[in-house]
Amino acid sequence: MNNMNKQPTVKGILFDLDGVLYTGSSPISGAIDAVRTIRASGLLCRFVTNTSTLSLVSLHNKLNALGFSIPIREIISAPQATLLYLKQQTHATCRLLLADDVKKDFNVLPQSSTDPDYIVIGDIGNAWTYALLNDVFNALMKGAKLITIHKNKFWQTEQGLQMDIGGFVEALEYASGVKAMVIGKPAPEFFKIALDDLGLTPAEAMMVGDDIDVDVGGGQQVGLTGVLVKTGKYRQHYAEASAIRPDILIDSVADLPKALGL
Repeated sequence: MNNMNKQPTVKGILFDLDGVLYTGSSPISGAIDAVRTIRASGLLCRFVTNTSTLSLVSLHNKLNALGFSIPIREIISAPQATLLYLKQQTHATCRLLLADDVKKDFNVLPQSSTDPDYIVIGDIGNAWTYALLNDVFNALMKGAKLITIHKNKFWQTEQGLQMDIGGFVEALEYASGVKAMVIGKPAPEFFKIALDDLGLTPAEAMMVGDDIDVDVGGGQQVGLTGVLVKTGKYRQHYAEASAIRPDILIDSVADLPKALGL
């Protein structure tokens, strides 16, 4: 599916990172040249990610090391959006279930492991245990609010698919009856941050991602053109079973310049 007629006035592109520009420590073939070509054409770009294992600085350093020349100001990360939201909650205390690199950015916030106002969940990998889940469950039952950086189901690693934090968040929601606030994609507010930064309307931009639900569906929900790539976590059977249909389907981001007529 490739319906560029829906987007005759495209002025900006939102790119997912992991699975679209790179997987693990390797860039997707042709991705560096594609981004370079698109930027040189005058199209505005922002790089929007739910990645919750790397701080903004570490993420920027990784992109540079892989060969992408992307200014840090053009990266919009869900952890940074989460931090901004929490800074606006006056005197609120937090319990942080975050990767160490990301947690460093959150150390400016008041924290409590015993009676927090907010439980903040990101990717903590193998640190998940029943004891930890039960501890968080009890905090929620005592009145803590639940914030999750994202609620992705799974992601692509160099070793294969890996369960993401969405399943753990769902378990906590189910047991406690507390609904989590999702900060990153597919939350409409997260896309709005990127669009406001670009100074564009949804009709003037497209979202390029490997996640049919979070990237494509989330983008379409706010009026963006949804572009699905067949790299990263993309699985044909999963995408075809979804009620969401991408506006544009391409093999990889390397094919995007051609799809745009560049």
